[in-house]
Amino acid sequence: MATEPRWDDTPSAEDRYERTFSFAGELRNVTEARLAAEGFLGALAAQSPPAAHEYWDDILLVVTELAANVIQYAPGPFGLRMRRTFDGVHVTMRDTSTTKPEPRPFHPRTGGGGIGWHLVHTLCTQVSVVVHDEGKDIHVFLPW
Repeated sequence: MATEPRWDDTPSAEDRYERTFSFAGELRNVTEARLAAEGFLGALAAQSPPAAHEYWDDILLVVTELAANVIQYAPGPFGLRMRRTFDGVHVTMRDTSTTKPEPRPFHPRTGGGGIGWHLVHTLCTQVSVVVHDEGKDIHVFLPW
């Protein structure tokens, strides 16, 4: 059965609930990943608004942290996949490193990072890392 062509710019129902993005692995891609996530959440919110406003911000913060970590620790291209689940949003960040992230000590007076991985674990309901031949996938689930 043939489908009618779409003449408007509204995303299809499938696109509203799942999107995949690819990035070259450059510093500017951190911002681009955040903007891509914001576009996904905007389309999602039009059909299914978040239960709490902070859920939107939490998802954007986690995507930004994961993308920044990719740029710092896993040089090369990376991918972002976002999907609506029954009770939230599933974010997958794919990179080229086979090294699993490890928490580092956070020293606020000296700087140097160390808070990102802790932040991801605090904001997400579930975090897992799957290593494969080409790198790894970091799966996080957040409420919506």
